Amino acid sequence: VVFRLGRILSKKAKGPGLILILPCTDIFIKVDLRTVTCKIPPQEILTKDAVTTQVDGVVYYKIHSAVSAVANVTDVHSATFLLAQTTLRNVLGTKSLAQLLAGREEIAHNIQTILDSATEPWGIKVARVEIKDVRIPVAMQRAMAAEAEAAREARAKVVAAEGEMNASKALKQASMVLTESPAGLQLRYLQTLTTLAAENNSTIVFPLPINMLEGLGQKNRGG
Repeated sequence: VVFRLGRILSKKAKGPGLILILPCTDIFIKVDLRTVTCKIPPQEILTKDAVTTQVDGVVYYKIHSAVSAVANVTDVHSATFLLAQTTLRNVLGTKSLAQLLAGREEIAHNIQTILDSATEPWGIKVARVEIKDVRIPVAMQRAMAAEAEAAREARAKVVAAEGEMNASKALKQASMVLTESPAGLQLRYLQTLTTLAAENNSTIVFPLPINMLEGLGQKNRGG
């Protein structure tokens, strides 16, 4: 950006390439148009549900208007850095801890939109915003781990109870089928014996039908 007697020459930037300036009357300021990486240091943030966290992030931006970056703000990089810190704290302060942990992409996009709109007069185009890490107190981590473990145990108990209920229904239906067909019960006995014998067990249980035992009891009483 070339200034002649304190005014921007032709209201646009020169270059790249060979630039001719007049000594004593012209001064120039070189502007880097490459993408700049701005690391936001960890910020102490109080979330909407009163949880203290530390959040850091990265902002990627570039200068698309060299004249605006030089003429409209004293130090464009420092201004963008401070604005990114303030925007990060303001946006995350309106979110709960659950929203912060689950909606990083949405929050980053929201921060990018706000920064892009605020830095437009400075000739800045914000390309991307990323939230790197969210640090929460150790006591809160333990409480969250205990809550998650309790929730998993509750779900496991519900699943086990549902399995017992389904098994009882299936056993009820099987008992009804076996009641209608006494021969089916004998076949089930034989199948059980086959399963026991296949496991190389030394003990074999041979069940006797209850009606046979009842018949033997009646004969003994008759004798």
